[in-house]
Amino acid sequence: MECLMAVILAAGEGKRMKSKKAKVVHEILGIPLVEWVYRSVKNAGIDDVVVVVGHKAEQVKEKMGDKVLYAFQEKQMGTGHALMQAQEYLNDKDGYVVVLYGDTPLISSQTISNTINYHKESANSATIITAELDNPDGYGRIVRSGDGSVKKIVEHKDASSDERNIKEINSGIYCFNIKDLTKALNELDNNNSQGEYYLTDTIEILINKGKKVGAIKVRDNNEILGINDRVQLAEAGRIIRDRIIRRHMENGVTIIDPDSTYIDEDVEIGIDTVIYPSTIIEGKTKIGEDCIIGPGSRLVSAQISDRVEIKNSVVLESSIDDDTKVGPFAYIRPGSTIGKKVKIGDFVEVKKSVIGDKTKISHLTYVGDAEIGKNVNLGCGVVVVNYDGQKKNKTIVGDNAFVGCNVNLISPVEVKSNAYVAAGSTITDEVPENSLAIARSRQVIKEDWVVKRGMLRQEKD
Repeated sequence: MECLMAVILAAGEGKRMKSKKAKVVHEILGIPLVEWVYRSVKNAGIDDVVVVVGHKAEQVKEKMGDKVLYAFQEKQMGTGHALMQAQEYLNDKDGYVVVLYGDTPLISSQTISNTINYHKESANSATIITAELDNPDGYGRIVRSGDGSVKKIVEHKDASSDERNIKEINSGIYCFNIKDLTKALNELDNNNSQGEYYLTDTIEILINKGKKVGAIKVRDNNEILGINDRVQLAEAGRIIRDRIIRRHMENGVTIIDPDSTYIDEDVEIGIDTVIYPSTIIEGKTKIGEDCIIGPGSRLVSAQISDRVEIKNSVVLESSIDDDTKVGPFAYIRPGSTIGKKVKIGDFVEVKKSVIGDKTKISHLTYVGDAEIGKNVNLGCGVVVVNYDGQKKNKTIVGDNAFVGCNVNLISPVEVKSNAYVAAGSTITDEVPENSLAIARSRQVIKEDWVVKRGMLRQEKD
């Protein structure tokens, strides 16, 4: 049975990163470099993926888990040597293998698919992904035959003056016939000044055997960029962010200032939603249609329905239903469920709570570990006192209840439906349905107290 595989080389140390971490686990938008490559491979329809690990292998394995197979390169002795460590997964197989690098996060699934298709249609033994650069200095040049096939790869230092004028360069990413590759790997040697096994030598071996080697150019040269230091990491991040933002805009989302907007790869946004400047949308956030998000908001793995407005606020791992308004300066913490047509106003914090439809929590209120019913009003300065020093307790407020300003609800406690709580009360016992609770000291007036105590305040010069 013909198989389709990928091998991702991720064993290198990456000294120029100057880091305690393996190079390929450095992240762009919260996703490791090697994971970006893996996702492109999977989206190209390749199911069997081998990752060659070496330097700080445990870090790479921790990030990639059991979704890939692993080969171990104990000593880094070149790209050819790295691929030789994965040979056990290639032996006795018939089909195709794509070889990539774990530090090239910009390679797209479309390019991988195009390469595989071209490789098959052209009946190549190997196909090289190439790019055409205005300044190809330092890169290996692709020298083609008259029929367009690859005659050889010549390194810059070994190139003649005519060969140095060639602008098509080798990306180091290949598609091979598995059987031809394994035979070429068996013939690799390290008879060179570095004492290393080079993957490019397999191309020379195949050509010398009369095998056909082809090349396919990328449309976007950025796809082949490798990450060697923090500067390149930041540049790749900018390119990926631009791709993501362009994709959303092409799909019907208005992003007012793309340069100040950060959107993660897994975010989904519906049409006619508007994203204002300085907004960060992370994780697996899903936003519906006709929403207004920002400015200055941060959403992390949030589920936002249609026609929701979120201004200058933070929403973490929570859901917000249709036609609700949040902010400015609200804080929705993990585990919260906000209903339809709710008002969460300025300086309101909600933590691990359910807020029913049409409820209003307009300002300066904390709601934690609570269940708030429908059409409830929580006045300014209401505090759900959910922590007793040892454990968190739950407060329940029934439908249509009214809780006045500066009320403390001492959990666990329940305010029943249609009940009223007077402003300034501290509630420790259940408030029955349709009742009014007043829990505050009676006001006392002491006339002329200020004069008698000599405490008149006078304006100072």
